[in-house]
Amino acid sequence: MQRLDARDAGFGAAFDALVTARREADEDVSATVRDIIARVRARGDAALADYTVRFDGYDLERDGWRVSATDMDAALESISEDVRGALHLAARRIRDYHENQRPSDSDNVDASGVRLGARWNAVEAAGLYVPGGRAAYPSSVLMNAIPAKVAGVERIAMVTPTRGGEVNPVVLAAARIAGVTEVWRIGGAQAIAALAYGTDRITPVDVIVGPGNAWVAEAKRQLYGVVGIDMVAGPSEIVVVADGENDPEWIAADLLSQAEHDPTSQSILFTDDADFADAVAAAVERQIMALSTAAVARASWEANGAIIRVGTLDAAMPLVDRLAPEHLELAVANPDALFAKVRHAGSVFLGRMTPEAIGDYVAGPNHVLPTGRRARFSSGLSVLDFMKRTSFLALDGAALAAIGPAAVLLANAEGLPAHAASVSKRLGINPC
Repeated sequence: MQRLDARDAGFGAAFDALVTARREADEDVSATVRDIIARVRARGDAALADYTVRFDGYDLERDGWRVSATDMDAALESISEDVRGALHLAARRIRDYHENQRPSDSDNVDASGVRLGARWNAVEAAGLYVPGGRAAYPSSVLMNAIPAKVAGVERIAMVTPTRGGEVNPVVLAAARIAGVTEVWRIGGAQAIAALAYGTDRITPVDVIVGPGNAWVAEAKRQLYGVVGIDMVAGPSEIVVVADGENDPEWIAADLLSQAEHDPTSQSILFTDDADFADAVAAAVERQIMALSTAAVARASWEANGAIIRVGTLDAAMPLVDRLAPEHLELAVANPDALFAKVRHAGSVFLGRMTPEAIGDYVAGPNHVLPTGRRARFSSGLSVLDFMKRTSFLALDGAALAAIGPAAVLLANAEGLPAHAASVSKRLGINPC
């Protein structure tokens, strides 16, 4: 963990290094993923079966390609009543929040008599990737599937690796609650390729969303354009801006909530109180030892954690913008004053009683957020990721007469005589 002070002479260079540090996995996966995609495209289901035996130890042909509706129902019934209730609460809040994101169609006539508008439609099919590795994420199932349902997507095809044939029952329960009915027992880059191109068994989709490892992320990147994607996600990150009035144990827990995700995750605290900084650092050390995820959290905190002292919390905000963090907590009495200064952040958590983890599960806003400073130019997952806008226009003779001559002039200026003629012929004028 780094300790930095914004008032030190060497702070600028040290902070620059923190901002530009590359935390993505070092594996050179591009060529491997390219080969996997090509093989799935050429051999379809046969390639999927081979890769699934090789990587997951599961025989699709012998043991089954899909999770049945019966198995999903059984999973929902098998989990505790409390967990089932929590999933329903989260699903309801996520659905309510995303309902408010649905865009409205427009249809207007302007001063020249031109009818102009836009109509929104959902994509027909979406693919949802659910990891099956270090941890199971039923919350991600809800966060990805429910916005698709709210958008009006008719078909959601979920893919998840089932090592040894097992799927976490809470993941299946979340899928059932979210309305997912098509679940395939495949994972990795090969699953992304199957969703993009289709196979004899799997019908292709229009958009692919959901988290995954470096191979999954690279497959999504390579296949963007064949399908839409949510984003190419990197390691998780949190920035906390906190004054000395906070409980250091709370803030330490907030920092560790992201550190425990992955050794490459990043957790950063800005504070104007030196004693508080020391107290948080000590609390982190105490809490790590009690975590079942201690090895991962410690690796993350030691390699990518930072505590930065600033003269004032206002002075921290330009630095926060440079980081453009996935998650930003403003743990102060008047968070709105600092929030007004924020331009770049995936999601912001306002006040001392709003830990980032509440947003991961039950608050409602989506937890699929841009990482790696991508909040400078992109947003979190929303209903709009599953919709597209079609513009339309309609002119009568009077409207064409009002604006058409300008189109003729511009077409000729661009050296496109057929464009000019398509308008001038209707106007009965010389296109030249």
